[in-house]
Amino acid sequence: MNTLEKFEKGHLKELQSDNKLPKFSSGDTIKVHLKVKEGEKERIQVFEGVCISKKNAGLNSSFTVRKISYGEGIERILPLFSPQINKIEVVKVGSVRRSKLYYLRKRSGKSARIAEKNIATPINEELEKKNNISDKQQSNLNKVPVDNKATKDIVNEANISVEEKEKVDEKK
Repeated sequence: MNTLEKFEKGHLKELQSDNKLPKFSSGDTIKVHLKVKEGEKERIQVFEGVCISKKNAGLNSSFTVRKISYGEGIERILPLFSPQINKIEVVKVGSVRRSKLYYLRKRSGKSARIAEKNIATPINEELEKKNNISDKQQSNLNKVPVDNKATKDIVNEANISVEEKEKVDEKK
């Protein structure tokens, strides 16, 4: 291993520890927040599109994002460890079988769509507790106030089993 490779390896570890990049691959729809300098002012501009390729080459890693703007296809090749990138957000995870999606350049409209990957997410236990009704509340819901005769008949009819209904039908 020569000195340049050692330097790149050390620098790569340093960059990866500072910047928490999400795991994304080709086919994913991502938002790239880029720092744009205009004169003395600096602002953040969002570039949202489909990642059509990803090049893993250590410090020289890059990815290509494609979007359609006013009917015209725009591609941007961005270095993964660029200081211009503020953050990367994954919007949708695409279900594709290729690593390079260059065929999307020739397509437009519905044929350029990418199916979304279905990912099961664990449900938060607190939300589950809020949405579930306790046993006591459930038993209260089952109790119907029987004020008039019509309501009593409906409740009684609902509580009669299938066998009892058949016996009643036979008697009639």
